[in-house]
Amino acid sequence: MTTLRPGHDAEQGASYEQGAYEAAGAFEAAVEQLADPLNDPLPGQPKPQAPGPGPGPAQIPGPAPGPTSPWFRSAMVEQPQPQPQAQAPHPQYEQAQYPQQQYEPYQQPVQQPQQALQQPQEWYARAEHPQGWYGGQRPVPAPEPAPVPTAVAAPVYDDETVALRTDDTRRIAGDGTGAEPDPVARPAPPAAATGGRAERRRAAKGQGSRGRAPAGGAPAKDTPAGSGGAPRSRVEARRAARAAKDSPGVVASRFFGEVFISLGVLMLLFVTYQLWWTNVRADLFAGNETDKIQDGWAKGRKPAGAFEPGQGFAIMHIPKLDVVVPIAEGIDKEKVLDNGMVGHYAEGKLKTAMPSDEQGNFAVAGHRNTHGEPFRYINRLKPGDPIVVETQDTYYTYEMASILPQTPPSNVGVIGPVPPGSGFTEPGRYITLTTCTPEFTSTYRMIVWGKMVDERPRGEGQPDALVG
Repeated sequence: MTTLRPGHDAEQGASYEQGAYEAAGAFEAAVEQLADPLNDPLPGQPKPQAPGPGPGPAQIPGPAPGPTSPWFRSAMVEQPQPQPQAQAPHPQYEQAQYPQQQYEPYQQPVQQPQQALQQPQEWYARAEHPQGWYGGQRPVPAPEPAPVPTAVAAPVYDDETVALRTDDTRRIAGDGTGAEPDPVARPAPPAAATGGRAERRRAAKGQGSRGRAPAGGAPAKDTPAGSGGAPRSRVEARRAARAAKDSPGVVASRFFGEVFISLGVLMLLFVTYQLWWTNVRADLFAGNETDKIQDGWAKGRKPAGAFEPGQGFAIMHIPKLDVVVPIAEGIDKEKVLDNGMVGHYAEGKLKTAMPSDEQGNFAVAGHRNTHGEPFRYINRLKPGDPIVVETQDTYYTYEMASILPQTPPSNVGVIGPVPPGSGFTEPGRYITLTTCTPEFTSTYRMIVWGKMVDERPRGEGQPDALVG
């Protein structure tokens, strides 16, 4: 344990006791009065000065230095930083190493970039300046310049061995990367052939028409258009052409298919004509003929003798079937039946009586299907249903008696004076309707018989069958 040095310790103790703090406990009381005992100077001691050219914090009136004080902004923002001075080069080094004209640029003082001022924090900038950083706008970085595309030189093809290479190998041989050549860029001219005479001859031959592409960028003859693959040889091109052609079986099936389709369309048109258009045309003709007959009766024209074939002379009414059809002389298919009229059997062995005769069978024929089809539904007639024949002077009313659903066309006895199978046993005034059956065929004939029950002159008015 060392002892105190009397001289040194005595001098120090005397300085504290004889100075500003002579009384006991004065130092402790002074320290307690300080706001910051560690940083503030003691009373009676000089205060430290602030660094830099600006005034110290003790000389600035107002609040203590801080982020929001004017002194802080003056010291941190407004005061420029000192610029370092460039050192002059050594005279001996300048004379020994560099001439005067070369070293002149290095004699200028070096401009050091100014150090960026310390920016205040964001909360301080927004609190003091709401419009932006220090009253201005936030700095916007300059946009980066767009990259400038660089032109790529077109690859040079080696046409000397073009017959032994494909497109892929030519591209690889051209630029070494396998990239597709630019179709717009013009290819570079081939390099001049070097070497002997044989190499120059091969180079000149490779630059001929066989080595150049066709004009207009058209594909080669043996290369399929739009395939993008390697050019084909002649043998491969012939094989591809034969494979693309249809076989004889395919051609034949296609031909017969088109024929069947055409026939089907024609048959459909024919059926439409038969079932629809013939009825339209026959109804128009029959209606005009009915008007013509009634107009002649109104004018009082009477026929002189027998009626001519195809001439209309009467009108048949079947009220149950809502049928009103003209009756013409004869059973000619084109002149009478196909025009939608009913024909009277009046020729040769098939000649029958007229309604005005005292005895006989008035037999008529008509289409069951197509061409107006006036007898389409005569199979629906029942015994007692009226059938009225209107002539120029008289109404003849018949009642349906019987029906024969089917008989051969050769059975002409059904239109005789006393038809067998009709139920009539003696001569009388009868009517017979004949038509084809089954429907849409002409294999057999259907027969309907009737017996006259009333004869009334036209002057007495229509019969009850037409009035009701």
